[in-house]
Amino acid sequence: MSSNSFGQLFTVTTFGESHGPAIGCVVDGCPPGIALTAGDFAHDLARRATGKTRHTSARREADEVEILSGVYEGVTTGTPVALLIRNTDARSKDYGNIAQQFRPGHADYAYWQKYGIRDPRGGGRSSARETTMRVAAAVIAKKWLSDRFGVRVHGYLSQLGEIVPAQFDSAAIDWDVVESNPFFWPDAAQVPALETYMDALRKSGDSVGARVTAVADGVPPGWGEPVYGKLDGDLAAAMMSINAVKGVEIGAGFASIAQKGSEHRDLMTRAGFASNQAGGVLGGISTGQQIVVSTAFKPTSSLRLPADGLDTDGNTVEVITTGRHDPCVGIRATPICEAMLALVLMDQALRHRAQCGDVGTVTPRIPGRIDG
Repeated sequence: MSSNSFGQLFTVTTFGESHGPAIGCVVDGCPPGIALTAGDFAHDLARRATGKTRHTSARREADEVEILSGVYEGVTTGTPVALLIRNTDARSKDYGNIAQQFRPGHADYAYWQKYGIRDPRGGGRSSARETTMRVAAAVIAKKWLSDRFGVRVHGYLSQLGEIVPAQFDSAAIDWDVVESNPFFWPDAAQVPALETYMDALRKSGDSVGARVTAVADGVPPGWGEPVYGKLDGDLAAAMMSINAVKGVEIGAGFASIAQKGSEHRDLMTRAGFASNQAGGVLGGISTGQQIVVSTAFKPTSSLRLPADGLDTDGNTVEVITTGRHDPCVGIRATPICEAMLALVLMDQALRHRAQCGDVGTVTPRIPGRIDG
């Protein structure tokens, strides 16, 4: 299996399966001098973890990071940083009944067609367990982006099924509210309703999709390429690489279909841009505005509701998925989308530095230049 690496200059290679002994990653191109200890990973990994609330899978992993290389006396050395996390709560027996079956909506069939073999335990490499290492790698990226440029990356759940935030201003999000509830929801008053909604969904045995919006503040203008290395193109590819993702929007996204040009174009003034329909990217290059990317997650396909499927011999069978699964994968996806946004920005920042020299300010260097 190839294509397990992400990024050009800040390259993250992940490895391991959902029910294997461990998962891990190697971060190549990590700048030297970043303060880094195993404890730095705990916060974001806990935000992504299962087993924290009744609304996610009951699997409880310790997610304790072992730093194997690239750090000396608490500081990165510039050599590859290798990270390892042991799997401590895998329950492979839950998948014994479907080892020879293809679950509808899952990667089982596609893996079988491509490789002629698959790991049925929790989906193997296709499991969301793999995203743990993306979040871990992004801890490094977030630290460097923050220290070097003052970039801050946040995310929130912007839709759960048909429910959208009621009292909500995307320009004035209270991140303390987002972090204080298990849904990463920006409207505190709606959280009880979300609890009720998810309780009913879980009891029914069904699942639902979600939308996650990730934003980055403080990104300088000039990151990205005008053609095939577009910042928004890299973001779209990064978000689409996450399990269960079926759609990505930058800025206004698909809403721009119904907009008039007079509404969509972001007017420019000496004080900055009047709006941000473009999501902080024009012509594939950052404008200095907030980067905004939204990601659509499909409903979980692992259901205890029976469904027709096929086995590996081509026979029609009834498929019932047991075990521990998320009724909505989007609930835990906010830290993952944040991670991919941070990893893209980290790689783009290093590429910009290699091409144009070091930058660390968004102050216009050309008289009359727009400062978003």
